[in-house]
Amino acid sequence: MKQGRLLTASVLLAIFAGLFWWLSKREASATKPPVTPATTKIVDVPQDQIQSLTIEKLGSEPIELKRAGAKWSITEPGALPADQDAVSSLVSTFASLNADKLLEDKATALDQYGLTKPSLSVTATKRDGKTVKLLVGDETPTNSGSYAELAGDPRVFIVASYNKTALDKGENDLRDKRLLTFDSEKLSRAELTARKETIEFGRDKNQWQILKPKPMRANQSAVEDLVRSLGDAKMELSATDDEKKDLSAFNAGKPVATAKVTDVAGTQELQVRKNKDDYYARSSTVPGAYKVLSSVGSSMDKSLDDFRNKKLFDFGFVDPEKIEIHDGAKSYFLTRSGSDWWSNGTKMDESSVSTLVADLRDLTATEFPESGFTTSSLDVTVTSDSGKRVEKVLIAKSGDRYIAKRENEPTLYELNASAITDMQKAAADVKPAPPPAPAAAPKKK
Repeated sequence: MKQGRLLTASVLLAIFAGLFWWLSKREASATKPPVTPATTKIVDVPQDQIQSLTIEKLGSEPIELKRAGAKWSITEPGALPADQDAVSSLVSTFASLNADKLLEDKATALDQYGLTKPSLSVTATKRDGKTVKLLVGDETPTNSGSYAELAGDPRVFIVASYNKTALDKGENDLRDKRLLTFDSEKLSRAELTARKETIEFGRDKNQWQILKPKPMRANQSAVEDLVRSLGDAKMELSATDDEKKDLSAFNAGKPVATAKVTDVAGTQELQVRKNKDDYYARSSTVPGAYKVLSSVGSSMDKSLDDFRNKKLFDFGFVDPEKIEIHDGAKSYFLTRSGSDWWSNGTKMDESSVSTLVADLRDLTATEFPESGFTTSSLDVTVTSDSGKRVEKVLIAKSGDRYIAKRENEPTLYELNASAITDMQKAAADVKPAPPPAPAAAPKKK
């Protein structure tokens, strides 16, 4: 009997010991991070060691890219400037190409993978003269990748379809498609001829001014938008493009505008014409004519008034330091200290002053008349930019209109009567700040 109990106890002990071992192993396994399969590198070459790339595709001429210093250019099938970002992306993909899968260590029947006559090959030449050649064959049955091998390496890999797409580039993908190559940071002049008028802009310390047809204040955003559009103007290219057809369409098109830009390297010119519903452009930097986006044409099809500064004041969204208004027999003097406004030693209500500042900021011309200013009945002086900018505006009533001019400037600005009325009311409504709330009485103990 005792032996039976002893046997039972031994069996139970063995079961509990086994269960404890299994639970301990399971817990230890759960705490271990999952094992990540090692990445199989197909190509591993430092990017700065690659001096040239040759892309070969069945049925197409080889494309050769060469590096001179940090700059890439297309040398074959013809010399063309290269899109540096596009080429850098291509080189980056090739230089550190990973396999999705290692299919065979020693492949013998390469024809079953399409590698005896690869659809794509990319050859890199390194600084030491050695080459690395990647061959890409057929797509896998699931179309999620393609078979690939390195020349001289018996292994066959599967590369992801997105990697093949990143390597499978043509001349149009890699060429610099910009029509103007100026440095926008070093631009000093711009000229636009459109709508039978020529406008010249000059830049000084990042501020644009209209120089021709006569000196005028420029709308900074409008000029910058024009410059940005010119810098973004690119050829619209496709595999079926016919350069002769594009040139013919340009020559037969109706002139839209011509722009000239000048930086430290010289002057470049872009002509845009419209043929039916399409826009075509010809540049002084590249031969031929090319189809462009309609936005290029619309950005250049502007008049002088589109670039004039219609705002009466330039202080923008920075609060001024001083405001002085003379409106007939009424006068207002306001000075800002920190965030507080003062008038004759009295702290003024911030909200009411903010309304006046907003109304002054919003004074905008509806037209630019050639005449109509007589004797001013209202003048406003605004000081901003730590006293560096002092703007004085004179305003005269002309019938039911208000005509304004900035001191020492010839341009006249026609203003809405309601804008002047609102500004006058805001000035009259400026009031002292409410007295501070009395301090709370101390609690009795």
